[in-house]
Amino acid sequence: MAALPPPLGRSPPFPERSGPYSAPLMSDYPHREARRRTFDEVAVLYATARRPYPDEVVAGLVRLAGLAQDSAVVEIGCGTGQATLPLAARGLRITCVELGSRLAEIARRNVADYPQVEVVEADFEQWAAPRHDYDAVVSFNAFHWIDPACRYQLTAGLLRPHGSLGFVELRHVVPAGGDPFFHDMQADYRAVGFAGDGAPGPPEDVPDFRDEIEASGSFEDLVVRRYLFTRGYTADEYIALMQTASDHRLLPDDVRDELFRRMRRRIEARTDGTVEMTHLAVLHVARAH
Repeated sequence: MAALPPPLGRSPPFPERSGPYSAPLMSDYPHREARRRTFDEVAVLYATARRPYPDEVVAGLVRLAGLAQDSAVVEIGCGTGQATLPLAARGLRITCVELGSRLAEIARRNVADYPQVEVVEADFEQWAAPRHDYDAVVSFNAFHWIDPACRYQLTAGLLRPHGSLGFVELRHVVPAGGDPFFHDMQADYRAVGFAGDGAPGPPEDVPDFRDEIEASGSFEDLVVRRYLFTRGYTADEYIALMQTASDHRLLPDDVRDELFRRMRRRIEARTDGTVEMTHLAVLHVARAH
């Protein structure tokens, strides 16, 4: 088995290996550049393994951001369009800024029925925006990939006065009485040498970006909402999901293959052959000055 790369950096108390929705809600993000570019490697799989967001999460962002038909919106990191589609269906005019060329191409095909949606292949931090009076900048589980030193300044600079920043961060959590699979799997992570802080914790332990947003000085009237939802996955579905996780993508091939073999064995040995994964969506909406 090949030697593992150095452990991925993070600031406590955030685990490294909670799954594809484990992006730490933090300011310090070592290895950010390497990790955020892994998704494009598996763009086709990403399109099918990553499921759409619950409608209540999308609706909550639209409502709290004060968006309506024809509102002009920038979406950071649209991926293959999991959140773009329900936003487009509400009549929003969306400019999607996506880092990955393969992801962007799939997103363009997925939104082809919505002429008011444009997908731009670009690094958001370097993007030359055509205007600076958008009604909102939104992001679904991608805002944390933007450099914390500039993300609030960049987003505020795109907005009209009192325009909105609205973003969702997804975390994999294990509430009281949740599926014990994710705790059991820690033995397999240790066996393959994948270092980390252990299984996902309870939803009440997940912080938000409140302090960071307020400290930026760029936004006011912050609202934070939390949504819990649980989804079932077969062995094939769960492993496909893990294949799109940035921390798993950076593992040596033989380590990753052995880890997935152990996952499959555990899931298929269960009575119903599935795992129940609980997600926490943390929605943040704030107004620019």
